[in-house]
Amino acid sequence: MDKGQFGRRDRLVQEKRHDTYREGKKWPEPTTCTECNAVYIEGRWTWYDPPARANQVTCPACQRIADNYPAGYLEIRGLFFKTHQDEMLNLIYNEEKQEKGERPLERIMDITDEDTYTLITTTGIHTARRIGEAISRAYQGDLSFAYGDGEKTIRVAWAR
Repeated sequence: MDKGQFGRRDRLVQEKRHDTYREGKKWPEPTTCTECNAVYIEGRWTWYDPPARANQVTCPACQRIADNYPAGYLEIRGLFFKTHQDEMLNLIYNEEKQEKGERPLERIMDITDEDTYTLITTTGIHTARRIGEAISRAYQGDLSFAYGDGEKTIRVAWAR
C-alpha cells in the first residue's frame, strides 16, 4: 500500500463521463440549428418556428450526422425482414416520427442493407431501443440490447 500526504494512491479514480456530443453548457436563448431548424428554448431542443433573431449553431444530432458517429445501432436479421420489409419500414419510420416529435435530437441516421442483416443507425440511444421494442412487440422474434461505454451508445439486435 502506497500512502502519501494526500491519502491512498493505489485506488482507481473514476473518470467523469465524457460524451463529445453532450452539451456541457446552456446555449443563449433562443438558439436555432442551422441544419434542421430545431430551437433551443427553456433549456432543451424543441420544434418551434424559428424566431427571426436567434443565435445560430449546429445541434448535437446534426453534428452526429455530419460526423457519421451514431449512438444507436439496430441490427435486423433473418428472412422475415426481407419478406415483410415494407410494413416493417413503415413501423420503423412511424416510431422515429413519434420519438423525433418528443425529442428533436433523436433521429434515424441511415438504413443500410447488408447481405445477412439490415443496419439502422440513430443519433440517440432512445430511438434505437424504441424501434427494437416496437418491432419485437409487433412481430415477436428475439430482441437483445447492450449498452456500451457508460450508456452513451446502444447496440440492439432483432432476429426472426
